[in-house]
Amino acid sequence: MMRLPELCAYLHDFLRLDAIPDYGAALNGLQVENSGEVHRIAAAVDASQAAIDAAVAAGADLLLVHHGLFWDGNQSVTGRRYRRLRRLLQADVAVYAAHLPLDAHPEVGNNAVLARELGLRPGGGFGEYKGCTLGVWGETDLHRDELTERLRKRLGGPVRLIAGGPERVRRVGVVTGGAGDQAGAARAAGLDALVTGEGAHHHYFDAIEGGVNLYLGGHYATETWGVRALAAHLEQRFGLPWLFLDQPTGL
Repeated sequence: MMRLPELCAYLHDFLRLDAIPDYGAALNGLQVENSGEVHRIAAAVDASQAAIDAAVAAGADLLLVHHGLFWDGNQSVTGRRYRRLRRLLQADVAVYAAHLPLDAHPEVGNNAVLARELGLRPGGGFGEYKGCTLGVWGETDLHRDELTERLRKRLGGPVRLIAGGPERVRRVGVVTGGAGDQAGAARAAGLDALVTGEGAHHHYFDAIEGGVNLYLGGHYATETWGVRALAAHLEQRFGLPWLFLDQPTGL
């Protein structure tokens, strides 16, 4: 067991919440508190109704998520927002969210963990948001189709390759989630490829005309890594058991 304020204070420092800028609606940190104790953690990518219900059913006191409750902005507590909060408060389950700070973390971050899973040798960082470097890149030596297959196996689903770069990839960048717009940053960093989750229509031409291989593995699939790594870290450090609530969106 651990006191919730102590755990939140640790996470605040460990995830460097004050140092990593984010979108206003991310509301990184404790979003819903409980009566003050954490015995069991449930980790999920999204603070959806299904994740909340599964966390309650599993007997968790804390739901640890990447995408929090308030992406729709400053809204009235009605409809689905009311239903989510009502369920959490009735079951005394806290919610802690970490968005870009979890993407960017050098140890348990989505980008760093997926890069390790792909066997990339650490190279450095690239891609900025409000002056903060978010992406990581690493070295390998693979045919671009081999990297597609490796990524498919690690993500457990389809991967779209927009083959705008060299057939042999040696420097690969990783920015999980919806980061197709980082193709230009990858090119500027001298990378052969960018691995992300999803992109917009025009990112196809950014990759083709920019000389970068763009891999789209799904927003959800590329962002399961951080919450799992963070929950495992908390178990190792504080002895808090955890489980992962896998609720893929297919997007």
